[in-house]
Amino acid sequence: MLIGQRLRTLRDEKNFTQGDIEKRTGLLRCYISRVENGATVPSVSTLGKMAKALEVPMYKLFFDGKPQGLKLSKAQAREGRTAANDSATLEPFRKWIRRIKPADLRLLLFMAQKMYQERERRTRKTKS
Repeated sequence: MLIGQRLRTLRDEKNFTQGDIEKRTGLLRCYISRVENGATVPSVSTLGKMAKALEVPMYKLFFDGKPQGLKLSKAQAREGRTAANDSATLEPFRKWIRRIKPADLRLLLFMAQKMYQERERRTRKTKS
């Protein structure tokens, strides 16, 4: 699900208007509309404001299902890999993300969104 669509879904679930989010975040309603329609990619700090306004943890903006455990491949299970091993592997990436400039982070989020859209387009194409 695209971030804009997810934001709109959460807002609708809470019965909030874009005006309500505007008052809670200080962001302009036209900006909120552009984000929800996919015309603008919000920064991480903006996503934090929106999550707070929607009264949800930030991960809910990206994840709409029930939390599931980490699924390991048979090879990974044989190697004894665990979630702790994966966490240690991701730590350098986490440190890098914290240091990234806001403009670069927006670009990264934009690229991820486009990759997701392409994957969804291909999935729909193969199903029809």
